[in-house]
Amino acid sequence: MAIRVRVAGAVRGWSAVGALCAGAAMLPATGLPLRAQDAKAIVQQAVNTELEVSRTDRSRWRYRETEMDGSEYVVVETQDGEVKRHIKENGHPASAATLRQDDEYNQRFAHDSAMQEKQRQAGLHDDRSATELLNEMPVAFVWKVERETPEEVTLSYKPNPEYHPPDMESRVMGQMAGTLVVSKPAHRIKTFKGRLTEDIAIGWGLLARIRQGGTFDVERRQVGPGLWAIIETHVHIAGHALFFKTIGQQQDEVKSDFTPVPPGTTLEQALTMLTEKR
Repeated sequence: MAIRVRVAGAVRGWSAVGALCAGAAMLPATGLPLRAQDAKAIVQQAVNTELEVSRTDRSRWRYRETEMDGSEYVVVETQDGEVKRHIKENGHPASAATLRQDDEYNQRFAHDSAMQEKQRQAGLHDDRSATELLNEMPVAFVWKVERETPEEVTLSYKPNPEYHPPDMESRVMGQMAGTLVVSKPAHRIKTFKGRLTEDIAIGWGLLARIRQGGTFDVERRQVGPGLWAIIETHVHIAGHALFFKTIGQQQDEVKSDFTPVPPGTTLEQALTMLTEKR
């Protein structure tokens, strides 16, 4: 049983600027400092913005991905799926054997529609989960404006005692407390950090227990004109399930060196881009 806290990482990184939802909650237009009671409206508008623009974003990227074990990859996204190739493994340059395995797998993927469909379905599942969690954010927490600058608003949040989570992922999220940073004036979510405030027990702890103190930290930045992407993801959640099976997520991932992939790029072309020097 894996608890996946990928706070909308799959919804195209919440990237691309677009029109706000017509029914978005509006921020004060007076120029006066934001009040605590405006906090939920700020969050709702940011969520509306992210969901709306994610539906129209068609951007694809080539970037470098660094993981917690010292592995580094080049990743190239296309409309038919994404491919990746080692740069380093365990902090050292990738071996010839590892690169050969990467190349063989990528060649199979590029010519196997079933493998591509499996990746697509996994992405759609993550998209649905991300959308559901974003929709729950305004009501799952009690929000408070902590500070404001001309560039951003920082809010704190804590569990809302009146919130009734619809599923397991929402139940985990609903017990978090932390901070959210919203970039102005485009109302984009820049930073989302949280810490599990108490143990979560399923079936009085017999079926599953997720331990207090688990954390997540998602950092997003603008990587092109009006285009945003997740550049850091840090998730550390642990616990046990039935028969003491370990559950949770341990993830430290940093993305950098973003360059746009031209529209219409094929998987075969993406394989060439994996080995290009930039």
